Amino acid sequence: MGVPSDTLVILTQLDTTKTVLDSASIKNKLGIRTNLIDYAKTLKGIRYKYASSDPKKGFDCSGFVMYVFNHFQISVPRSSIGFTKVGSTIELPSAKPGDIILFTGANSKVRRVGHVGIITQGGENPMFIHASSGKTYSVTETTFNKHYKQRFIKVVRVLD
Repeated sequence: MGVPSDTLVILTQLDTTKTVLDSASIKNKLGIRTNLIDYAKTLKGIRYKYASSDPKKGFDCSGFVMYVFNHFQISVPRSSIGFTKVGSTIELPSAKPGDIILFTGANSKVRRVGHVGIITQGGENPMFIHASSGKTYSVTETTFNKHYKQRFIKVVRVLD
C-alpha cells in the first residue's frame, strides 16, 4: 500500500468534515426560503388594505412583502415599483420559493410594476403569495394563470 493507514483516516475525516460543512451551508440557504414561505402562509386571509403594512389593519401587496421579509431582518422596498431596482433578475423557470415576482398594475397595457408577490413554488406551474385587491381581497396564494401571465414583468432574487 505504501501509505500509512493513519494517513488515510485523517484524509477521510477531513473529507467528511468538508462535506458536513458544505451540506450545512446549503441547508441554511434553503432554510431561510422555507421559513420565509412558511411564515408568509401564516398571514393568509388577512384582508387587503391599500397603503398598509400592518397585519392588524391589512396589507397592500408591497406592504405584505416588506412585512414578511422584515420579519427575517431582510430589508426590501416599501413600494412595488421599488422592487425593479433590487436584487438580481431571474428567469421565471429558474424562480425559487422566496423570490419576488413583479407584475403590472390592473391595466396590463401600462408596462410598469404595480403589483408584487413572493414565489411559493417554482417550476412549470409557479405559485405566489400576495395581498390581492381582487376577488379574494386578502393575502392569498395564486397560480401563475392567464391573468397574471399577461401582467408579468419579471422575477427578482434578494436572497442569495
